[in-house]
Amino acid sequence: MEQITRPLILAFGLVLAATTAQAACQVEYKAKRDKPLELYYDVTVVNAPCASAEAALRAQLAQQGLTLLKVLSKKEN
Repeated sequence: MEQITRPLILAFGLVLAATTAQAACQVEYKAKRDKPLELYYDVTVVNAPCASAEAALRAQLAQQGLTLLKVLSKKEN
């Protein structure tokens, strides 16, 4: 039984370490869509470190046809 338990614990530890190594950032922002003008305020989690969260958010919003106006706050998640 111990021969099975040790590898399982080791595998679980590696998965846990890999999960915590991925950085995510909670971003509060304002965005817009033109024609007709629509303004958005939202808080979302971006799968990027906070240092590069604005660029990642800008790309994510562009896929939805939105333009990022302003990042109000960033918080490590």
